[in-house]
Amino acid sequence: MSVLKLRNIHKKFNHNHVLKGIDLDIDKGEVVTLIGSSGSGKSTLLRCINLLERPDDGVIFFNGKDIINADLNVDQFRANLGMVFQHFNLFENLTTIENCILAPIRVLGLSKADAEQRAMKHLENVGLSEFANAKVTSLSGGQKQRVAIARALCMNPKVLLFDEPTSALDPEVVGDVLDVIRNIADSGMTMVIVTHEMSFAKEVSDRVVYMKDGLIEYIADSETMFTNPQNVHAQNFLRRVL
Repeated sequence: MSVLKLRNIHKKFNHNHVLKGIDLDIDKGEVVTLIGSSGSGKSTLLRCINLLERPDDGVIFFNGKDIINADLNVDQFRANLGMVFQHFNLFENLTTIENCILAPIRVLGLSKADAEQRAMKHLENVGLSEFANAKVTSLSGGQKQRVAIARALCMNPKVLLFDEPTSALDPEVVGDVLDVIRNIADSGMTMVIVTHEMSFAKEVSDRVVYMKDGLIEYIADSETMFTNPQNVHAQNFLRRVL
């Protein structure tokens, strides 16, 4: 069953036509990774999925509901789609746990005690429970990204979106963040990931989507994409990056 259905998604920024008609289905429990050169539209597609950017044309169905044309509460909708950004987007004037409980209290209506209990569970899962009361400014980049993942999980999302979650990190901490994402994938979470970490993409993905110039050029299962892609542009891209 498809959790997300995208049909004919277009997005322009002034005269720059970034997405040129994207069709994609994402099934429950599936891990789909978007790959392609910079500027191919991967991050814009993620931002359209959770309505940080509104598509100029097309429809997106989430659990069968058209979210583009529906009269919906955007904050309530986004609670279903956790987003982990390249540069963390944490509130640096707050502590780790304060970052994690803010949205569950304001959007989901949890009590502070319930929100803190949920936050501690997820901070423990990402290996940061001992830093619950630390100021975010005192954390390393890898720790901040793990806090961002815990914060997203605190909303109990149906889908997690990752936009280049390791590209702003020092190489020595990338593995820690990828281990956390790998564990979430193993739990059965539906995930859409934009990444340049090809070995990770091969390991964790059910399907891999190669994008080029605002279009989906080729989709294949992970094994096929990385060992025998049946698309010349995908072959050339992977030859350059692997």
